[in-house]
Amino acid sequence: MSGRVAGKVALITGAARGQGRAYAVRLAEEGADVVVVDVCAEVGDVAYAPATPEDLEETVRLVEKTGRRVVSGIVDVRDLDALRGIVDDAVRQLGRLDVVVANAAICSAAPWNEMTPQIFEDTIGTNVTGVWNTVMAGAPHLVEAGGGSIVLISSAAGIKVQPFAIPYTTSKFAVRGMAKAFAAELAQHHIRVNSVHPTGVNTPMVNDGALGGQISRALEGNTRLGAMMINMMPVDIVQPEDVADTVLFLASDESRYITAHELAPDAGVTEY
Repeated sequence: MSGRVAGKVALITGAARGQGRAYAVRLAEEGADVVVVDVCAEVGDVAYAPATPEDLEETVRLVEKTGRRVVSGIVDVRDLDALRGIVDDAVRQLGRLDVVVANAAICSAAPWNEMTPQIFEDTIGTNVTGVWNTVMAGAPHLVEAGGGSIVLISSAAGIKVQPFAIPYTTSKFAVRGMAKAFAAELAQHHIRVNSVHPTGVNTPMVNDGALGGQISRALEGNTRLGAMMINMMPVDIVQPEDVADTVLFLASDESRYITAHELAPDAGVTEY
């Protein structure tokens, strides 16, 4: 099957690398033009290196390689006015907007008593307010288009607790609830809203070892919780492209009657 989102235009946040890049490329391969944005800078006190403008340029190059159009922008999703300006300008260039993928997020790991107010504020600001801002910037264009699909990227931590990441877990449960709440109100406009809940994904957030190091140190003080992070299937981690297939399904008309649901490409971790 090809052309599963042909003629559509999709907005993806956090698109400079990792999951966001995989979503952009997969949707473009199936016929969509895309709007890709990323902050391309440090956000909060996270252990891993941030995405760079060069990373975003590489995403643009990979999308252009598919033959689809792409508009890019550097923006902090916590800034609604700036995000809305980029989205509105991109819609003027590309003619419409049909799909919104709110992917931008950060994560810090530490025992509960080592989390700081600033970590909590930065995490909620990016992972919750940033997702809300993304929907607020994109949804009016979907209403104007007569319908569409909004995909909020949560986590297995939004279904099953992720130990040593209270701000992150809090944010991802909030995203799950936000998807359902938006779904209820936007259904009258033929807009579907769903959340996606992957297990650990092989992205720079994970594979540079810094975040894993934080988790390993936290586990030293509470080893019983390590089993909570084991996948049911015999895989330790999945690839961004695996999650991108779920996002593509939700963006396509194949899922035209699916809304207010959680889809979990999680290797069974939330049931184990």
